[in-house]
Amino acid sequence: MEKTLKVEGMTCNHCKSAVTSALKELNGVQDVDVNLERGEASVVYEEGKVTESDMKNAVEEQGYDVK
Repeated sequence: MEKTLKVEGMTCNHCKSAVTSALKELNGVQDVDVNLERGEASVVYEEGKVTESDMKNAVEEQGYDVK
């Protein structure tokens, strides 16, 4: 499965790294691609192991808003 999250507040490579790391730590997440220009994080994951809510919470814990 693949899900694209709209992430607000990312401004630099440190932001990109923080969001990528937070998402990759979740069990079931296979790949993460963060696009700073579009403010998006594309997540490839195993359905049933991780939820959209889990992903949103992981990003928000890093200090970013997910829409």
